[in-house]
Amino acid sequence: MALSATRNARSHRRLLSNRWSTLNFDRVNVLGDDASYGHSGCVNALSWARDGEILLSGGDDRTVQIWRMDPTSDDAYPFVCRSIIQTGHLANIFNAQMLPHSSKIATVAGDGQVRVHEVGEIGHSGPPASSLLSSRHTCTHRLHCHDDRVKRITTEDSPHLFLTVGEDGTVRQHDLRTHHSCNYGACPPPLLKLNFELNTLSLAPLTPFQFVVAGESSYGYLFDRRQAGRFLQEEKGMVENGMTHCIRRFGRTSGFGGDDGTREHISGSRLSSYNSHELLLSYHADGVYLYSTRDEPEENNMASTSGLLSSDAQSSKPAPAKRVRDDPSSASDDEMDIDIDEHASDDGDEHDFFQRLDEYTPRDSYSGVPMVLPRRRFAGARNIATVKDVNFLGPEDEFVASGSDCGNIFIWRKDGTLHNILEGDSTTVNVIEGHPHLPLFAASGIDTTVKLFAPVSGPSVFSRMSSAESIIATNVMRRSFVKLRRRDFTALLAAVAADENPQCNPQ
Repeated sequence: MALSATRNARSHRRLLSNRWSTLNFDRVNVLGDDASYGHSGCVNALSWARDGEILLSGGDDRTVQIWRMDPTSDDAYPFVCRSIIQTGHLANIFNAQMLPHSSKIATVAGDGQVRVHEVGEIGHSGPPASSLLSSRHTCTHRLHCHDDRVKRITTEDSPHLFLTVGEDGTVRQHDLRTHHSCNYGACPPPLLKLNFELNTLSLAPLTPFQFVVAGESSYGYLFDRRQAGRFLQEEKGMVENGMTHCIRRFGRTSGFGGDDGTREHISGSRLSSYNSHELLLSYHADGVYLYSTRDEPEENNMASTSGLLSSDAQSSKPAPAKRVRDDPSSASDDEMDIDIDEHASDDGDEHDFFQRLDEYTPRDSYSGVPMVLPRRRFAGARNIATVKDVNFLGPEDEFVASGSDCGNIFIWRKDGTLHNILEGDSTTVNVIEGHPHLPLFAASGIDTTVKLFAPVSGPSVFSRMSSAESIIATNVMRRSFVKLRRRDFTALLAAVAADENPQCNPQ
């Protein structure tokens, strides 16, 4: 019986996957466009809860809004917000997640705090109830374990356990069944501590013991909690030597931003919830890269990029996969970028400037771990102005989605073909979250509203595929200009640093 049910589930998922490829998506609702409810600032956090019955949103106004279907409405996707949590955070909320099998909502923010709110019956099924919840009544835990802004939460199949990552370079595991006082330095040691800021944390439900972190480094790192040690030296007041084991390191070769002096970092990561091994990394001032945690690292980190497949982002038609060489000029969407950068400086000592800048950049804590190269690159979106997340879409995670500084949502097939461009924000789209079961996804960004997208029978009003070529060309040109300015500024910084530290002449 169990085997039959599994086969039926797979068959159903495959059917849905085939239909996703032919569905015509359009904007079907805007949440918060009413004067009566909605956020009053940018919406930085989206997450589905209760098997997709609830949508949580959080943002600069430091509230979490609970959106639920209104069963009395005849409208399509009638999500309404009648419950708002005033979280008590002192800065922007970056992430909010409901803990599984509970009515607890965890939030993290720019004030460095992790807060847990008990929302009671509001988190369960039933008609939406109008309520404004104060943190004095809902907040059950206020944790100050992080020393800097806290960016992401990941949950597992537990109402008590969750992980957080912060710009202090740590990943912390929180167990609500245990008590500690942050005020007296009694916080448990971090699960992981790196020497640079971390922006993103991803965990797959099928392999919850593994997680990926990334941030102000050009690499993503895979860790296994079953092999995570403790910082024993630091706990004893000594200098730690880092006992946590890194299983894989994910990066790019030179020519794709890895060694060009611009120091791109990673703004978003996502492990596939469908197969647990596919990984997306979104690079600032670059594109989105697809990896597999099952791939073997390249020997000596010097392997050719002949296995790296670049997406043909200029066309919505399927095209033969392109082999990308070490030569950066082979990246089709970077042609303007390369042309500008080649003339960025005629100074033969530019390389020395960047070498002198090394003291300002984070060191790779796991440079000895062989690097896994990407399987695919997805280009066309622009990731410069704000922190962009990245996500899979579809029943089998067969699509890749990213927001863009042009205000659009880019959706690619996993083979690299650009599938759709949808207008998602008046300025910038940062977050995209797909419904766990329905062909429905939510998007948010700089606007104070949340947009819902689902299939429609008629033409898609908000599709921008007809303007794909001009949109991508503009994105590439603006990204190239910003990278050029960054190179000039970086060289200037290095020169100033050299002037401020003249060679010492003995008297």
